[in-house]
Amino acid sequence: MTTDTERIGFRCNICGASNELARGTFDREAGWCRRCGSTVRWRSIVHVLSLELFGQSLALPDFPHRPDVVGIGLSDWEGYAVPLAAKLAYTNTYFHRSPRLDIAAVEPELAGRFDFVIASDVFEHVPPPVATSFRNLRTLLRPGGVAVFSSPYDDRNSTAEHFPNLHRYELRQEDDGAWELRNTTASGEEEVFRDLVFHGGPGETLEMRVFSRSALLDEFTSAEFEHVEIHADDVPRWGIVWTNDRSLPLAARR
Repeated sequence: MTTDTERIGFRCNICGASNELARGTFDREAGWCRRCGSTVRWRSIVHVLSLELFGQSLALPDFPHRPDVVGIGLSDWEGYAVPLAAKLAYTNTYFHRSPRLDIAAVEPELAGRFDFVIASDVFEHVPPPVATSFRNLRTLLRPGGVAVFSSPYDDRNSTAEHFPNLHRYELRQEDDGAWELRNTTASGEEEVFRDLVFHGGPGETLEMRVFSRSALLDEFTSAEFEHVEIHADDVPRWGIVWTNDRSLPLAARR
């Protein structure tokens, strides 16, 4: 029998630091490494990437030097992006600055260039229809390439799209400090949305949707990915301890 006070010792698979935390302190966005500040989610991304690329779970400091393995990240956390770039031919990309990549509108010259793409907590923010971004994710990969993916999801019956008719829109902060989204649909109808949800703080990254688990898997199937696998296992030695079965990382191959 385990309790929330049980102590779990682990090596951070991102920076290599030794840690010990009570089980009750682990959560998807917690369980912080004392040295680099990594969370359970970030450590799980490195774990899944290692399994998919090398067939075993290695700590990032122990990754082989493989400049022949080409990959990109979509606004990845710098804590693992920087050391990953020292090991592999990896580039972190961004939506608003260089090196820029918009997953909703991928440049044709990027098609089929990458052995892996990391998309961690990005697709809940891309504009609808989200199916376009899933197809583009597959397009980026070489045959046999892998997408390492995470996004918040739950057990609802279908994905909750907050702005299903989004077309031409702007975010505005009102005099009282509240934010609102003003949208003009393709048919010309005006819409106003308040009580917006942002990740990273007000005015930062707007939440466009909350996926359901089943709908998320359907998106990968519809985009013609193969071998889609949710990685649900705890890996205590790396400080990967899940408190529920929602929002787990997955890997999907082209």
